[in-house]
Amino acid sequence: MKNKRMFWHIVEKIEARIDSGEFAPGCRLPPEREFVETYKVSRPTIREAIIALEVRGRVEVKTGSGVYVLNNQHEAPNNLKISAFELTQTRALFEGEAAALAAVTISDEIIQSLEKTMSQMESGVEVDKADKEFHFLIAKATKNNAVLTAIQGLWKIRSSRAEVVNAYKDICNQGHDKRLEEHREILKALKTHNSSAARTAMHKHFERLINALFDASEAKALEQVKKKTTETRGLYSLDHVVAGRNT
Repeated sequence: MKNKRMFWHIVEKIEARIDSGEFAPGCRLPPEREFVETYKVSRPTIREAIIALEVRGRVEVKTGSGVYVLNNQHEAPNNLKISAFELTQTRALFEGEAAALAAVTISDEIIQSLEKTMSQMESGVEVDKADKEFHFLIAKATKNNAVLTAIQGLWKIRSSRAEVVNAYKDICNQGHDKRLEEHREILKALKTHNSSAARTAMHKHFERLINALFDASEAKALEQVKKKTTETRGLYSLDHVVAGRNT
């Protein structure tokens, strides 16, 4: 597994140089041999890294010319891309503190409502709807409308951005039992009015989500790289030449 993932380290290093401006949009990347010498890895590793960068839309490979950096800074500031990773991290920050505050201010009425949403989640009926209600109730329990509005806004992004919706779709149908367990821990901390425990339980919930997103993203990227590598191998394979000579 370590060997399979080695090229990702190279991808990160090259992307960092692109993001820093060292490799500007439109410029040609250094030749393969230079990357081999710089990063002390094999040529196949560098080739896999370049393929991954091409799949991620960071570079364009022009046959006979070289590898060129693409310009990904074309979107207007008011239409910034928000990845599922960014959103989940932000939700963890906001909802972790919301849970800590709610533990102090929560009412018996909201605790009862939270227990009802837990029962609905356990029944397996409209689980996602109950999950959303669970988080909204905690935000409401803070008695702070700014917190509630902020968290509702984050959930709006979660349900309206296609890239985020698709990323969450890959993981939300997995780990149902784990999700229930995490929600029970959050509710337990709220019922005991333990702010620290509520914050920690909420962070653990989102930490699992982030890790699941990374696993799903890596699996998808590896599949794309594998497909691209297979296509490239087929293009330059000598099998058809050898077969032609033998006929």
